[in-house]
Amino acid sequence: MINMTDKLKDPEDHLLEVMFRSEPTADDGFSRRVVARIRRRIWLRRLALPTAILIGGSIAVKPGLQFGTAASKLLSVLQQGFLEIPSPWIPPMQTFVLGAMLLIAMMLALVED
Repeated sequence: MINMTDKLKDPEDHLLEVMFRSEPTADDGFSRRVVARIRRRIWLRRLALPTAILIGGSIAVKPGLQFGTAASKLLSVLQQGFLEIPSPWIPPMQTFVLGAMLLIAMMLALVED
């Protein structure tokens, strides 16, 4: 049976096939070592960020707790009306809705381009 792709090939195609058809080169396990090293580095990169987060979080726990206690003491010392926002400073709800609609329209315009 004759394969149709063989009939459609040029002599140059046959020459290229012959040139690139060869037995795998014996590399004494070099390829296997390279692949193992790449996989090891991939796992190292996958584990580096979570490990850094755990180490950094464990270091930041004590200062974070100290900051929380200091902030609670500071808030208890401040006057009660100090943290209240005057009502004229708060924009009406229509402004928020209009701003949200404008933001959505801008995002859609950027996505379309």
